[in-house]
Amino acid sequence: MGSEITCLIADDHEVVREGLRLSLSRAPHIRVVGEATDGASAVALAERRRPSVVIMDIRMPGQDGLEATKEIRDKLPETNVLLFTAYDERSLLTRGLEAGAKGYLLKESPNQTLVRAIEKVSEGDGYIDPALMPAFLSRDREDILTAREREILKLLADGMSNADVAAKLFISQETVKSHVRHILAKLEADTRTHAVAIALRDSIID
Repeated sequence: MGSEITCLIADDHEVVREGLRLSLSRAPHIRVVGEATDGASAVALAERRRPSVVIMDIRMPGQDGLEATKEIRDKLPETNVLLFTAYDERSLLTRGLEAGAKGYLLKESPNQTLVRAIEKVSEGDGYIDPALMPAFLSRDREDILTAREREILKLLADGMSNADVAAKLFISQETVKSHVRHILAKLEADTRTHAVAIALRDSIID
């Protein structure tokens, strides 16, 4: 790599930040320019330091990594975000990429994978952890709800009936029922209420 890549680390665990800092100190072309312990401070620090890449934990107190990612991408289009997490749920992967993150890396990834991910993301390329790819490309891709299914699930969470949803979205009640069946199957839920609870727990819907 010719040019230096500046990185900001956002994670609420000091041991994780130390580990990242140590790993990246071995890469001569990567420089850590700041550390944040939550989403809000990550956004503020990114605005000041304008790093090439923000290495962003998803689960943090207050503003989480997904919200912070969206805000950073809105304010700093030149800064790319690499989500760095111990969680491998496909729902979070999808929501992270929708928020504008360029990459997704598991915390147990080896050092060379971390460096490779940072290099790719700094260039504006997408990067998915190789450990996630087989699951992401195979049957688990079917587990991710479509945009329409998420939309319907949000309306169900708001207490709407099938008839209400059908009227609001200008589709038939039969179509709504079909979507609900798919949602229940994908989330392995017994009832609509159960599906809403699972979706809220796993951050599939807000």
